[in-house]
Amino acid sequence: MGCGVTVSNPLFHRARLLACSVGVAMCLLLLPAQAMVVELTTTFEEPVSVYGGRTMMVEEITATWCPSCAEIDPQLEQVADSHGSRLALVALHPSDGEDAFQPEASQYRIDRLRRSNSDAGISTPTFLVEGGEERQGYDAWGEVQRDILDTELKRQNTSALSFEVVATAQGYRASVLDLDLGNQSSSQLTFMLLEHDKPMPEGAVNPGGSTRDRVLVGIAECTLNNDTISAVRGAINATSGTSCSSEFSFEFDSMESWSVILVHEDATSSIEPDQVLSTYGAIEMAHRDRGEETSTSPYGWALVLSCLVLATASIVRKK
Repeated sequence: MGCGVTVSNPLFHRARLLACSVGVAMCLLLLPAQAMVVELTTTFEEPVSVYGGRTMMVEEITATWCPSCAEIDPQLEQVADSHGSRLALVALHPSDGEDAFQPEASQYRIDRLRRSNSDAGISTPTFLVEGGEERQGYDAWGEVQRDILDTELKRQNTSALSFEVVATAQGYRASVLDLDLGNQSSSQLTFMLLEHDKPMPEGAVNPGGSTRDRVLVGIAECTLNNDTISAVRGAINATSGTSCSSEFSFEFDSMESWSVILVHEDATSSIEPDQVLSTYGAIEMAHRDRGEETSTSPYGWALVLSCLVLATASIVRKK
């Protein structure tokens, strides 16, 4: 039977609709990805730009001393590669006196999450998809995947974002380009800087490998209501000129492998307890070794057509 066939048992009908919805979402996640990965040999002497906005944020509150975190991190690298531009995975390391890194930017982001949920990050690892419900522990990834699927199905319009990165005397500068923003009320633009394969300090408590990936080491926020920089952590400088949406830039020190993420999201200053957080759009540029690419062969286009058929069938109900 197809997804649109009517059955007499309402419980069976709801179960069928749920199965169809999951099937559509799985197809969406399997469609060919077009991740913006810039090879490590790129010098950025000329600006390199990226365009998009439909990337989903998955933030992980983790720690270098956490055995289960060290075990799951390599798997998350594979997840990031397989999902391409659809997911931006961000590792938040707390300033707890024990973590080997304790970047100020990570703790600032954790504090943002705690504005809506005071218990955020009490245990590690903790995952949040688009700032949503916390999923805790090594075995939580199944719930995280369901959150990703639900978000993929529910998302409608997202902000269109773009930025460029160019080399500077001290490192790099990321600057916004053409933006088409949806909701600008009580919202902000956020630049995030992630360090890939960040080396573990010598002598640190280390249940895992010699590096950790996707560590949030820099952040800058520009509030759209007043076009001012509201926060800068772990950066050389951040400026907004006369407009966040046209002149926002973020300069950071040189490092071997990094990602820059531009996010349109709720303004940190406006977050209230129990508020449901979400992004209006996000996009990532990764300067790292390229992982396995998703195929764009004719089989990929067959999958696209199959998903369209499934999506159409799932919403048709015969009387």
